[in-house]
Amino acid sequence: MSGPAAGTADAATTTDVVCLGESMVTFLPSQPGRLADVPSFGRGIGGAESNVACALAAAGHRAAWVGRVGADGFGDHLVETIASYGVDTSAVRRDPVRPTGIYFRTATDRGTDTHEVAYYRAGSAASAMSPDNVPYEDLLAGRVLHLSGITAALSADCLALLRDLTAPRPGRPLVSFDVNHRPHLWRGGDADASVLLELARRCDLVFVGEDEAEEAWGIVGAEAIRAALPEPAVVVVKRGSAGATVYASGLRPGPRSSNAGGAGNAAGAGGAEGADTVTLVPALRVDVVAAVGAGDAFAAGFLSATLRGLPVRERVRHGHLMAAAVLTVPGDLTDPPARDHADRLAALDDDAWGRLRLGPGWTAVDRAPEEVRTP
Repeated sequence: MSGPAAGTADAATTTDVVCLGESMVTFLPSQPGRLADVPSFGRGIGGAESNVACALAAAGHRAAWVGRVGADGFGDHLVETIASYGVDTSAVRRDPVRPTGIYFRTATDRGTDTHEVAYYRAGSAASAMSPDNVPYEDLLAGRVLHLSGITAALSADCLALLRDLTAPRPGRPLVSFDVNHRPHLWRGGDADASVLLELARRCDLVFVGEDEAEEAWGIVGAEAIRAALPEPAVVVVKRGSAGATVYASGLRPGPRSSNAGGAGNAAGAGGAEGADTVTLVPALRVDVVAAVGAGDAFAAGFLSATLRGLPVRERVRHGHLMAAAVLTVPGDLTDPPARDHADRLAALDDDAWGRLRLGPGWTAVDRAPEEVRTP
């Protein structure tokens, strides 16, 4: 499959996906309960974009993470841990003045009222990213550039950076954008939510949840979301337990790069210009251990299958499978299923797919697809 940057370097050395964003050291509770009551925490890492990079590298792709961390021990830990997944971190910049961000969270699911997160990221090294201090030659060197709305919320400079990266430019790679609406990061209410809509409309491939579209933009339903995002060649609407609906089209008028035809084709757009192909893929039944990181894993699975040129249905199924791997472990990251294992599951007929139920440890199972389920 040819990508927008495939002609600029040897295929063996071209980066598949470059991910830009803030990664932080995360402290995970030793037991359930309020942050005030948790006696100790274990150290991990967290960051939407670095999560995607790690999952893609673990799945065998050439992935790079570009970010900014402090010249401190937490920055060392982040870079070393992300690199241990096989991610290229050579373009990460160290800030001699600002610290690496950290946060603490409770063990409960993010969607519950008892979930607590305490962020210590204001004034972090990553919040100082701007068009003036990031390595554009590295950001634009891959077949895909993956961004998220979290970065736009960190500072005015970060927002300026995302606006610049999503602007039309010669040779722009396919730009993938996960809306990732985080209300606690924004201070301007509706005006800030509209920024996410603006950025999404400038990209080629967009991931957005039905719930966050309603919360951020007051838009209800997958069709209405697509109507609000007419420009991207591919819009993936995540619908929770109902699965995901993908709208894929030929090129549409709108702000995109001069090589948008390559970007649109790499994203898997099909059919006549302006006409959508709509694909609904049901979610899997999963015995959930923790929901944190599942959205990032879904994006990684979808991007992985996109890079391999698989049909849209299989792209979504690989997204579901990658998410299921993370859902069945306590942290944000885990090793994905082996590619041949995931391919066998993604190729199941609809009835067999609907009967699957995945529990902890399923990624290590090497047996027939119909046996990969819990009672």
